[in-house]
Order: sequence, then structure tokens, then C-alpha cells
Amino acid sequence: MTARDPVYISRDDRYFQDTYQGMPKLGYTELFRRMLKHPNIRILLNTPYQAIADEIHYQRMIYTGQIDQFFNDQYGELPYRSLNFVHFHDRRDQVQAVGTVNFPNEYDYTRTTEFKHLTGQQCAGSSWIEEYPQTFRRGKNDPYYPIPKEEYRALYRKYEAEAEKLEGRVIFAGRLGDYQYYNMDQAVARALSIFDKRIAS
Repeated sequence: MTARDPVYISRDDRYFQDTYQGMPKLGYTELFRRMLKHPNIRILLNTPYQAIADEIHYQRMIYTGQIDQFFNDQYGELPYRSLNFVHFHDRRDQVQAVGTVNFPNEYDYTRTTEFKHLTGQQCAGSSWIEEYPQTFRRGKNDPYYPIPKEEYRALYRKYEAEAEKLEGRVIFAGRLGDYQYYNMDQAVARALSIFDKRIAS
């Protein structure tokens, strides 16, 4: 935590402090299932971009992976914070009083999330997770959070300069492409902005 990080004093016990909050009506799984059914989308799992780069022919590509990995880490790897999610299920209908509880001090995990509070789901029993922070190690876990330090932003800017040399043929976006923390609404807004400014125009 830095001196610029906000501290909220509030009785709002929702997941965020935003005025309007919501979930896709049928959940994120169905949202992405419908998006990925498009005939122009081909899904390859566990396939790094470099392994298929010679097979991909494009006029313009949107790349949402790690920008440093795209450029073969020529200036070094950008660091991330990762997480290990440990899943639990219980016969109880409710395990905790709210959706998310933060544990900033004596615990190995940093927060617990019980999903029924967030989705409004009605079913027997309840599922929740504990989140354990980890350092990101490529090939071992997933990069979730860019680390907001000026030295890492400076490293990112070197890759951003390399991206500019591609003259718009590759558009970098998302947490990994922009090396920027986005909530879901911000990620969607960024995607729509890119479409309006760089693709539809």
C-alpha cells in the first residue's frame, strides 16, 4: 500500500464502492461461451503466441497477452502479482455474512469470497475460495496484477515504444498488454474505445 492508495470508510458492504454494480444475467461462463462461438474465432489452449506466430496472417491484430513476452523479453520481464485460489464447498447455506472478507494481517490468505452473495444464486450448500498471494513465475502460475511501481512503468514504456514501431498493426490491450490494472468495466470500456478510435474509424 502506498500513500496514494485510498482507504474507504463506509458501511457499503458490496464488493466495490461503485454506485452501480452488476453481473451478466446468465453469468460470465455463458457470456464468454456465446462470444467464443463466433465462426471467426479459433481457440488454442496452452499455446504461446511465439509457437504459432509464423502461422498467423493478419492486417491488424489485437494482442491481450504480456507485452514483454510478445517482444521476447528483450528489456527483461515485467513483474506481476499472482494468486493461488483454494476452493471449498460446505453443506451450510451461508459461510460468511458478506461476499468478500479481507484478511490483511495474520493470515496466509488475503481474502475469502463466497460466491452466492455476488450472484444471488439459490442452491443447497455454498462454495467459497481463499486467495493466497504469490509472485508470478511464467509457466508456473498466472499474471493477475501489474505491480504499480515507477521502475516497472519505465520498463513497460520501453515495450510501449517497441509497439509504436509496429505502426498500429498490433494493438496491445488489457491488463497484460497495457501493464495496467483494470476492473471488468474498465476492461470493457478500453476495448470499446480501441474499437471506436482504431478499428471502426
